[in-house]
Amino acid sequence: MIHARHALLSSGWAQDVLVAIDDGIITAITCDTPCPRDATQVDTLLPALGNLHSHSFQRAMAGMTEYRKQGRDSFWTWRDLMYRFMDRLTPEQIEAIAALVFVEMQEAGYASVGEFHYVHHQTGGIAYEDPAELSLRIYAAASRTGIGLTHLPVLYTYGGAGRVALSQGQLRFGNDVDGYLALVEAAREGMTCLPGDARLGIAPHSLRATSPEDLEAVLRQSADGPVHIHIAEQPKEVDDIASWLGQRPVEWLLAHADVDSRWCLIHATHMTEGETRAMAQTGAVAGLCPITEANLGDGPFNGASYLAANGAFGIGSDSNVNISLIEELRTLEYSQRLRDLARNVLVSGEGSVGHGLYTGAARGGARALGRNAGEIAEQRLADLVAIDSTDPTLCALSRDQILDGLVFAAKDRVVTDLWSAGRHSVKEGRHVARDGVVAAYRAAVTDLVASL
Repeated sequence: MIHARHALLSSGWAQDVLVAIDDGIITAITCDTPCPRDATQVDTLLPALGNLHSHSFQRAMAGMTEYRKQGRDSFWTWRDLMYRFMDRLTPEQIEAIAALVFVEMQEAGYASVGEFHYVHHQTGGIAYEDPAELSLRIYAAASRTGIGLTHLPVLYTYGGAGRVALSQGQLRFGNDVDGYLALVEAAREGMTCLPGDARLGIAPHSLRATSPEDLEAVLRQSADGPVHIHIAEQPKEVDDIASWLGQRPVEWLLAHADVDSRWCLIHATHMTEGETRAMAQTGAVAGLCPITEANLGDGPFNGASYLAANGAFGIGSDSNVNISLIEELRTLEYSQRLRDLARNVLVSGEGSVGHGLYTGAARGGARALGRNAGEIAEQRLADLVAIDSTDPTLCALSRDQILDGLVFAAKDRVVTDLWSAGRHSVKEGRHVARDGVVAAYRAAVTDLVASL
């Protein structure tokens, strides 16, 4: 049981709230009740967000790509560096890096993660004996840390729009449709080591990395579960797809696939007003990764128009250059302010921007990850986070201002406790497995850097 002095329920703020949990599910909520002796007591309880888009291995290269060389740096030059780095990773290093990433996510307030997993093979594209070897490494990291996992094996068949052959740096990703479906099935069989709240989805990497026929074939074999895809991240990508398929990426996808609420369109950065409204109406979730999108120079999302059309959204840490739930939400709003020369942009009508951002991302992230979460209510997963509203960044605020303070003024240190489907992984601001995970990570990256 958890007792909170304050809790944000689906019905609004409540005081002295007792939350009963059984087998990872919230079974009862009682307000205005004293704290029992056997309950975990916290200050302010919130629904925890899901991190809907992560490439965990990229965490180990944070800070390695911020040196400007002759010429103009871009997403595409960053990608070349990432390929060279990734080519040295061993299964053991992938597991150790993922475990650290998951610890840092939970300490930042994320209860779950969508791991957009595209490294499948050995260097040079040689298959492992078990095609799901590296997926199993992600599972081991999730099991060790207790995070809720939605695993998203990636279909990556081509090196660019128009069925361009894979480059040397992409060989570890590559699968044809048959190989990919075999990988997904092996990943499904391997999930027995994970808690019952784990989910498996599919992730056609992007329109440029697949083909219309292959996308249709994979979707036909995947009738349920989340579907995630990179879409319209860069102007070059938009131009390349339009030249090849005759339509812009979002325009083409909405016209040729049954996009609905189980889809998550990652980035969707470069959309027209018409595409923005059309995407919102499908029920799909916009997977926004503001820190990475800023770091890579992707550009800002068309947020105001999307929210005006009642579009669903969630946030992800993508490259994991900086894992901070608060900073993702803050950067999302600030990107809109910088572009529009306005304040308080991402809220419909009047109201609290922090509340709208936080609760919207909680609902959208849960939808994108296929988790019955996103709010504190009976029969929902106990994906919960506790914050300290007595922290100096929050203590002067009224209850209705707390989420504004959290998003725009607070630091990650305000997170005190985190539960993933009832698993109490963060206590007093620290993950229970932190020491061992950090030691394994340091050993792994020491060996990795020595091999570069």
